[in-house]
Amino acid sequence: MERKSFFDAKDRPNTPLEAPGVFPYTRGIHPTMYQKKVWTMRQYAGFGDARTSNERYRYLLSQGITGLSIAFDLPTQMGYDSDHSLAQGEVGRVGVAISSLEDMQLVLNQIPLDQVSTSMTINSTAAILLCLYIAVADKTGVARTQLRGTIQNDVLKEYIARGTYIFPPGPSLKIATDLFEFCKNEVPDWNTISISGYHIREAGSTAIQEVAFTLADGLTYVKAALDRGLKIDDFAPRLSFFFNVHNNFLEEVAKFRAARRLWAKLIEERFSPKDKKSLLLRFHAQTAGSTLIPVQVDTNVVRVSLQCLAAALGGAQSIHTNSRDEALGLPTSEAALLALRTQQVIALESGIPSIVDPFGGSFAIEALTDSIEEEALKIITLIETKGGVVKCIEEGWQQGLIQDAAYEYQMEIENKKRGVVGLNTFQQKEKQPIPLLSIDPKTEIDQVERLKSFRIKRNNTHHQQAQAELKKAAVDGINIVPSILKAVHAHSTLGEITQTLEKVYGRYRP
Repeated sequence: MERKSFFDAKDRPNTPLEAPGVFPYTRGIHPTMYQKKVWTMRQYAGFGDARTSNERYRYLLSQGITGLSIAFDLPTQMGYDSDHSLAQGEVGRVGVAISSLEDMQLVLNQIPLDQVSTSMTINSTAAILLCLYIAVADKTGVARTQLRGTIQNDVLKEYIARGTYIFPPGPSLKIATDLFEFCKNEVPDWNTISISGYHIREAGSTAIQEVAFTLADGLTYVKAALDRGLKIDDFAPRLSFFFNVHNNFLEEVAKFRAARRLWAKLIEERFSPKDKKSLLLRFHAQTAGSTLIPVQVDTNVVRVSLQCLAAALGGAQSIHTNSRDEALGLPTSEAALLALRTQQVIALESGIPSIVDPFGGSFAIEALTDSIEEEALKIITLIETKGGVVKCIEEGWQQGLIQDAAYEYQMEIENKKRGVVGLNTFQQKEKQPIPLLSIDPKTEIDQVERLKSFRIKRNNTHHQQAQAELKKAAVDGINIVPSILKAVHAHSTLGEITQTLEKVYGRYRP
């Protein structure tokens, strides 16, 4: 996008400025926004085994977070149990290892599921993890109607930017839609998808590409649900979005306003919902991990603070702030606490929550908002002209654009056309290494042993019956979520459920 150094009324002629909480919701989805209640403060966390992660969650809850955000390790994301050969060395490394109902019970121990909103960053195995969560609620007497939270369940961006896919796009879209349908009746307050631009931006996209690819994915999920026979108002109010927050402060504020407005217009024009909640782009924002640097790590606190400010000024419904040490490893408890305190200072001391959309009417912000909306819509239209999101994914189109943008960004840093304090400018010799969180190798051994014991203790007849029912549901093309839930209650593991589905759907190879 062209960079201007000065904006005035000529940059946005004859365009009215609507009130917050009014279509197309440029200025926020609620009239009062944070005046009565600030954004939900989530701290994305998870590492090692379930007990270790549970300790971190309870610590963060005691320090004032208002929503859990669970990170899962790579084997869990890819549908492998902790004792699978491909899981070796990765168990608990970048998130918590969850293979069984016992693991989920341990990770949620003493956490009041009827009071805490939980976000789970999981995609290809989203249906299995949500069923594990529901099963824990069932066993602890918490009604499904009391459960609140979000399951990411956005597999399209895995093909575009991240890579933790299992099944081909067709079956993956079908399973995502199964969750929409199941939760509508069983878990009505659960957000059934978090359509994610975060990973697209982390892979190197521009802000405009982040908006365009994310909303195009969103429209694809909407069409899949409508093709299933659901009505727009049956599921659209539970759609949510997940965006990145980078360092270009004004552009990021404008990006959120543009995305919110463009989504409302597209849904209104194409689907004419009766419920205004179907038009609302509700989003979680996380500060950009890719902007953090491994030297002079205290400068990362400043970056995260700026990014958190941009998310708040852009109208986020929930925010996660990264820790200063995440370019080096998983955050220590001290670093995670400082990241949380960053949000709390902004929420309680800056005065920002007292004014709704304080940048509204700024020549620069309004012009940037208009420009991002216009350019993002062009890309969405081009995707549709080329045959849609899935066809473009199969051709590698989005992936190619992201790779080009990432290369250009990196070259700007390496050629010092883009300054990064501490990395390519204002460098200094490091005094001493900062303390880092390390995962005890015994964690994987203990996790594998517990999983083996879990399998030995279960009723194998019930497990095998549940697996047979699940396979039949997949073959018959019906909603598989009830069968997954039954398998979870029968103590089938995540890996076993995935293997059963893989026999029907296959494993995707790009």
